[in-house]
Amino acid sequence: MTNDARHWLLRDLPYAAMLALAVGGIVLTSFRGPTTYYYWMALAPIYGLICVVSGWRHLDTGAGHMQLAVTQALHWFAFVAAMWLMFLPEVRGVVNDNATSLSLLILLALGTFVAGVHARVWRICAVGVFLAASVPAVAWVQESAVLLLIGAVLLIVVGLVFWWMWRRESGRA
Repeated sequence: MTNDARHWLLRDLPYAAMLALAVGGIVLTSFRGPTTYYYWMALAPIYGLICVVSGWRHLDTGAGHMQLAVTQALHWFAFVAAMWLMFLPEVRGVVNDNATSLSLLILLALGTFVAGVHARVWRICAVGVFLAASVPAVAWVQESAVLLLIGAVLLIVVGLVFWWMWRRESGRA
């Protein structure tokens, strides 16, 4: 691996990890149970740590570092509180899993973008924009999954009918 590739990987790996963790959360949200809850609750501190580490090098004073740390801690604490509300049994009882995953993705997109603004790191803002732009795509996949499943079942049924007719026809000949 060349030095340029290594430098790029080390510089952009945290942002790629943010995206990968968000996708993991979306996939996991379709399942019920405590694992989903704990995953999303652990995601905020990880994002917050990435924001602090990324923004740290842009500041040169101790006061600036302290302000960044406090701002990010409060920001991601508020995000955890909003996610906690989404996982309350009263909310989960009226909101289906697809809506929950989309709502959490929208919250994460907004939270990430604003955290990037506070940390003054454009790459974090870009992750937030990418997450926001992916909301319609995720919604389409979730909506189309049922359609694709029905299409696949129909295709299998038609194939089985033709296979049965072919076997029946072969038995006569």
